[in-house]
Amino acid sequence: MDEARLIEAGTPAFRRATLALFAAGFSTFAVLYGVQPLLPVFADNFHVSPAESSLALSLPCATLAIALLVVSPLSEVFGRKPVMTASLFASALLTIAAVLMPDWHGFLILRALTGLAASGLPAVAMAYLSEEMHGRAIGLSMGLLIGGNALGGMVGRLLAGVIADHASWRWGLGTIGVLALLAAVAFQFALPASQRFRAHRMRWREVPGTFTHHFSDAGLPWLFLAPFLLMGGFVCVYNYIGFRLLDPPYSLSQTAIGLIFVVYLAGTASSALTGHVASVLGRRKVLWLAILLGLVGIALTMAESLILIILGIVVVTVSFFGSHSVASSWVGRRASSDRAQASAIYLCLYYLGSSLLGTAGGWFFLHYGWSGVAGFFASLYVAALLVALRLTRLPPLPLS
Repeated sequence: MDEARLIEAGTPAFRRATLALFAAGFSTFAVLYGVQPLLPVFADNFHVSPAESSLALSLPCATLAIALLVVSPLSEVFGRKPVMTASLFASALLTIAAVLMPDWHGFLILRALTGLAASGLPAVAMAYLSEEMHGRAIGLSMGLLIGGNALGGMVGRLLAGVIADHASWRWGLGTIGVLALLAAVAFQFALPASQRFRAHRMRWREVPGTFTHHFSDAGLPWLFLAPFLLMGGFVCVYNYIGFRLLDPPYSLSQTAIGLIFVVYLAGTASSALTGHVASVLGRRKVLWLAILLGLVGIALTMAESLILIILGIVVVTVSFFGSHSVASSWVGRRASSDRAQASAIYLCLYYLGSSLLGTAGGWFFLHYGWSGVAGFFASLYVAALLVALRLTRLPPLPLS
């Protein structure tokens, strides 16, 4: 590789790139998850059931997961930065348009389209970092990207909920849309243009091969499995801990439970820190330790003490974002070609884990309460731990 053109940590180009991608991750996840605290409001305002109101969140996540597999090849033709920029502008404008939609079904259509638009950022951003960053900088830069995701998910939820309490849900979600539009403008001006990317003509009948050849690699299939297990367990914790804390002996208010999302700040910090540590000590040494930490966290949530439960959620959050940071940057390093497609497979399974396993956790909660959710989480993380230990046997790649 021409290392002179790779972006090193600490340089002005590194600061511009990480700031732009931090803002982009913040924007994308605020747009996606900002509706979560508004689901009861949707049920009331649009006269729909709670299950139907959840489509405001599940639809864009589902369309995003599927679209990742289609959008990533487009970036091989049109370039990384143009696709990401279009994604940010489109998702922001669709969010603003959804606020103006008077009927429920029209609102859902726009939310589904928002998921399609948002798909242009996650997989392509990973490919951009894998191509443009030096091996010593990629862990930290990927961690900062994921940190922006975590912060956007948290602030989007809190901002929409607080504004909806004092004005309306339309003002809350509209504010997120405007902030996302400003982030798109900042991204366009701040992100350095790709130096190592070379566009090539896409023969669409060859596209399936650009995905399937990654499964012949010794490590990538295991790295694709990891986010399915990890995200599935993590979402289960946040989906059902609120039900436990609403009931006696805790009897917390909805506002208090909503403030639990503040612990996403721990995820923001841990993703960047773990990514940096992995760059120094090696990913194969750090990944399994980060996953093991999640098992410690879920054990803490089994306590009766509210303080220990909250501490357990913090530990689970640190574990998830740290392990996700390591695994996602590892995918970019192992994929020697068609990096956007490799990232798309990783993130597709990430979101499918959220959807499928997150929903499956509800069966365990219904039949066994919180102990059922904790047991389900533990089984997923033990499986992920075995995957991580399997990955320790991979020979190291050259640093570049």
